[in-house]
Amino acid sequence: MSVLVFVLKLVTFFMTHSLSVLSDTMESVVNIIATLVGSYSMFIAAKPKDKDHPYGHGKAEFVSAAFQGSLIIGVGCLIIYESIDSLMNPGSLHNLGNGFWLLIIIAIINIATALLVMRMGKKNNSIALVTSGKLFLIDFFTTLSVAIGILILIITNIQKVDAIIAILLGAWVVYDGYKILRASLAGIMDEADMALLENVISEINASRNENWIDLHNLRVIKYGALLHIDCHLTMPWYLNVNEAHKIMDTFTDLIKSKFGDSVEFFIHIDGCMHFSCAICNIQNCDKRQNPFQKKLNWTMENVLSNNKHQL
Repeated sequence: MSVLVFVLKLVTFFMTHSLSVLSDTMESVVNIIATLVGSYSMFIAAKPKDKDHPYGHGKAEFVSAAFQGSLIIGVGCLIIYESIDSLMNPGSLHNLGNGFWLLIIIAIINIATALLVMRMGKKNNSIALVTSGKLFLIDFFTTLSVAIGILILIITNIQKVDAIIAILLGAWVVYDGYKILRASLAGIMDEADMALLENVISEINASRNENWIDLHNLRVIKYGALLHIDCHLTMPWYLNVNEAHKIMDTFTDLIKSKFGDSVEFFIHIDGCMHFSCAICNIQNCDKRQNPFQKKLNWTMENVLSNNKHQL
C-alpha cells in the first residue's frame, strides 16, 4: 500500500508540478522505508526468549519506532526548507483539477489502510504495527491538506498558497515524528505507562481476594507484546508454600484474564506483620494480634512504593 500510494503521488506531482504534492510524495518515501524497518522489527520481536535476551526481543519494535520517528522529523524539516525556497521563487502549476481528484483517492486509500493496520496493531499489542498505522494516518491528513490547498489554489489562483500549505504540512510532520520518537524512547528507557498501571490496579481492586492483605512495589514494564509485572504481595504468615502459591495463582490468573496470556510475573511473597492486622479483613483469624480497622484501597500513590502499608 505504501508503494501504491507513492506511485500515485508521483503521478500527481508530474501532472501538477505542485511543491506541496512533492512534499507529500517525499513523506511516502519515508513510509516505504519505515514499513520495511517495521516489518523486520516485528520478525525480530516475535523471536522467543533466549539466554542472551531473557526478557525476549520485544524492544526491537521500540528501536524501529525510534528510527521511523527520526525519519519523519528529517522529512518534515526538508519539506519546510524546500517550501520556503519555493515561496521565494514560485514555479508554474498545471492540471490542478485532475491532481485534486487523484489526491482525494490517495487520501481514501490512506485512511482505510491506517484504520486496518492500527486495529491489527492494537489487537496484537504491536507498537511497530500501530506506528505504521499512524504513518498512514499522518499521510491521510497531509494528503487531505494538500488537496484542500490545491482546491483553494484553483479558486483563488494565488500561487503562494501551495508553498504556505507545504510549510504548514512540514511543521505537522515534524510534530508527529517527535511524538512517535518520544513514545519509542519512553519504551526503550522502561518509562512507566501510567494508564496501564491504573488499569492493572483497578482490576486488582475490583476482584480482590481477602488473602491479598497488602500490595506494594508494583511495576509494569512492556516488552513488545509481553507485559512484565513485578510486585510484593503480602499474605498470612502461617500459610505453607503450596497454600501461598495457590493464592498467588488466583492473583496471576486475574491479571491474565483481563490483559491476556502474554504476561510474565515476578511476585515476591511477604508474610503479614502485627501492623497488617489493621488492614486485614480475614474473618475468624485465630492469629490476629490487632483488630481490623479499615480496608485499604490500593492506588497509584500507595502501591508503587517499596513499603508495607500500615495505618
